[in-house]
Amino acid sequence: QVQLVESGGGLVAPGGSLRLSCEASGFTPDYYALMWFRQAPGKEREGVSCISSTMGTGYAWTVKDRFTISRDNQQRTMYLQMTNLELEDPGVYYCETAMKRFCGETWDAEDNIKYWGEGALVTVSS
Repeated sequence: QVQLVESGGGLVAPGGSLRLSCEASGFTPDYYALMWFRQAPGKEREGVSCISSTMGTGYAWTVKDRFTISRDNQQRTMYLQMTNLELEDPGVYYCETAMKRFCGETWDAEDNIKYWGEGALVTVSS
């Protein structure tokens, strides 16, 4: 049974940092690209970042240069280091996978997603 479990969410002031983690089980995550999506209240879910099985990465332009995605296959865990958080960043952050090896051009298409976690809430407030 595929499971993706996010952790590390919380409340941070604008300009602050947080690190999210996603622990994968029930499959061999090494072979697949993993993604972070987020959903703010009243808005559609959007792709944040992707990391492929070969460590290639992709970012939404809104977070590029502020967020860093990484993975530790031995720990079966993916991370999202978020710095310089802005008032537009809050939402529920989801760990997701389309069960494909690479991110590709359409990694942020929600239609491709096969599995996702329960999400981690990120709040940015002064």
